[in-house]
Amino acid sequence: MTLADTVSDTPQHRSRPYRVAVANNKGGSGKTATTINLAAALAEAGYYVLVVDLDPQANASRRLNYVHDPANPQPTVSEAIKADIEGVAADAFAEIGWPEPYSERITLLPSRTDLENRTLEAGVLGAVLRLKKALDGADNDFDIVLIDCPPNLGHLTQLALAASDFVLCVMDPEYDGIDGAVTLRGFVDSKAALLHNPGLQMAGYIVDRVDTRTGAHRFQVETTIPELFGDDLWQPIIPERVAVKDAADAAPPRPLRALGRDGEDMATRFDQLAARLADRIGLALPTGVK
Repeated sequence: MTLADTVSDTPQHRSRPYRVAVANNKGGSGKTATTINLAAALAEAGYYVLVVDLDPQANASRRLNYVHDPANPQPTVSEAIKADIEGVAADAFAEIGWPEPYSERITLLPSRTDLENRTLEAGVLGAVLRLKKALDGADNDFDIVLIDCPPNLGHLTQLALAASDFVLCVMDPEYDGIDGAVTLRGFVDSKAALLHNPGLQMAGYIVDRVDTRTGAHRFQVETTIPELFGDDLWQPIIPERVAVKDAADAAPPRPLRALGRDGEDMATRFDQLAARLADRIGLALPTGVK
């Protein structure tokens, strides 16, 4: 399956792009790596992608080679949320630092550790809609927005859910990762209306960091997870591979295809998952693609 096989050639007639929150109620599940690698796959196929780093750890920003300069600080997603002004996110958009030609189609709304301060606004009336407000009008030139969420269901993740059309859950095949996915699904089902977003949908579930050498992982992948999530479980799975870690830890960070045969194999898997995402949300062909 490729993006060309799955995407619709019918115009979307939408005033803004689809927004997808990438989430789980558990850390270490691979959300950030999945967000970045899906963005790379989509951009390489011709889509214009906005990546919103909504985690105070700012790992997505770093892995996209964004460099924060304390001597010349630039606005980030934290300032965009705090401002409570429609479209203000555009003032914080940043280019990414990858050398690949398609990287010009990826734009970053970066994060910093002080994003954590926004959690203090959780009780403020209407605060949960501030990310949506910041993005409205600012993201119209993109085909899709991917929001990398922190590993919990607190205020920052709720900002993402209130702003999004779909939620994509990434889980590792451990008990806590699976439980986090179930908890996230229940939260979306029960709280979407309270987040002023009753149309919010689960897009699907990706299983990451799979070590097929272990019997426990094989059982979870072959039995437990399919029983829990059925047809919403996406293929292929993402195995635990050194290439993913190398892509994250490289200085400067690099996309998977720059890391040899293993990286190419992993990038192909994310191409297939990006095709599934495009099909699930009804993403039209990117501008200029026939």
